[in-house]
Amino acid sequence: MNLLETGILGLYFLCMGLLAVYGFHRLYLVFLYRRHRNDRPLPPEELPEAPVLTVQIPLFNEIYVAARIIDAACALDYPVDRLEIQVLDDSTDETADLCRRKVEEHAARGFRIRHIRRGSREGFKAGALEAGLKEAAGEFVAIFDADFIPSPDFARRILPHFSDPSLGMVQARWGHLNRDYSALTRVQSIFLDGHFVIEQTARNRSGRFFNFNGTAGIWRRSCIESAGGWQHDTLTEDLDLSYRAQLLGWRFLFLPDLVAPAELPVEINAFKTQQHRWAKGSIQTGLKLLPRILKSRLPPGVKTEAFFHLTSNFAYVLMVLVSLLFFPAMRVREQMRWNALLVLDLPIFLLATGSVLAFYLLSQREVLAGWRGSLRYLPVLMSVGIGLCVNNTRAVLEALMGHRTEFVRTPKLRVEGRGRSGGLRKYRGSLSSLTLLELALGIYFTGILIYAAAHRVYASIPFLLLFQAGYLYTAFLSLAQAARIRAPRT
Repeated sequence: MNLLETGILGLYFLCMGLLAVYGFHRLYLVFLYRRHRNDRPLPPEELPEAPVLTVQIPLFNEIYVAARIIDAACALDYPVDRLEIQVLDDSTDETADLCRRKVEEHAARGFRIRHIRRGSREGFKAGALEAGLKEAAGEFVAIFDADFIPSPDFARRILPHFSDPSLGMVQARWGHLNRDYSALTRVQSIFLDGHFVIEQTARNRSGRFFNFNGTAGIWRRSCIESAGGWQHDTLTEDLDLSYRAQLLGWRFLFLPDLVAPAELPVEINAFKTQQHRWAKGSIQTGLKLLPRILKSRLPPGVKTEAFFHLTSNFAYVLMVLVSLLFFPAMRVREQMRWNALLVLDLPIFLLATGSVLAFYLLSQREVLAGWRGSLRYLPVLMSVGIGLCVNNTRAVLEALMGHRTEFVRTPKLRVEGRGRSGGLRKYRGSLSSLTLLELALGIYFTGILIYAAAHRVYASIPFLLLFQAGYLYTAFLSLAQAARIRAPRT
């Protein structure tokens, strides 16, 4: 091999090796989960009296779900004289009038509820939360996004845990109102179940840092303030504040048995927007806080987990590089014997894909009685994960280059179960020009598949099929849903 060929092959296997490392880390989280799954927190002591609780509901153009979350907040089983509700409404459409009417309705029933409007949307969600906190009366602050429906006992089940003065935040697990709406929502539910059931539980119970997920949790107000408050220099203000607070020594608690159901995006372009925001924000947070974390006196296990947590989205960049390098690397390796190819490729492939399957299968077994039904969605899950590579690589690169973008909220449409929603016409995710790149990569892998079959490079075919299906599925679904949404009513 000449220098160029050696460089291509070296870069290819470097990317594959790093992906295998991230895959091994996923298996390590499974190990931590199984090791600590029974380390449940002790029953909390009852607080001597109900503390004042402020419920914050940040809103921006949520006409389909705003009334529901306001009603749910007022339905909390908590003393009315100890409950304050802030509707933090930055809406620019008719949501503002709907919220005003709802607030007036509940205020007439005796609730201490306010409709707070700002002069601008500065700081987006973080700015709204910070503005509300300045006017809040509560010692504790519950936060709910517009599409969540907390159970009436939500506050009563969480607040006793704050009898521990070192506890700064308690996070509940997300449930899914429309898990069975489509294959896409089913896949999203599996992704999120993996995060909450395995990752959050493993991190919390093993003494690692974990994060508030932006909603369905309660904070001690003094924890927020001592950590520097809500800041909007990243797109994941929740992740940022979580790490800043834990660096100061505040303890967090995750309650996997307390579930707050919410709506999953039913349209893939909205899902991509959400994933872009999360991926970019996590890298921004890593750039901001990892130097401080790594220089701290935290235990090595905590530092290592923080590194993998805050850099995990680099795996998408590696996947795109592997995609582009696959055919040149295949041509170079045609000089090698087929068994040498297997020795190098198969272990890496199995670790990278097997870890994902083990991770998400375990989460489904823990969450669902009929978890075996999720098996048929695993190929779609793998496809969607690969199909997101281009979208999330752009997010990572934007974060690395310091490119600032606004907080684009995920449309909520009040889609529950298998029903349809008229909201599909008003709010939708935008079709990205990167969809054409996804389509091009799908066609590229189709060509490589034909080449591999013609040259009997059979060991590469499972890998190729995975990438071909991922890019084509995501691209065609993006185009099809965008076309359907924009089609005129008949």
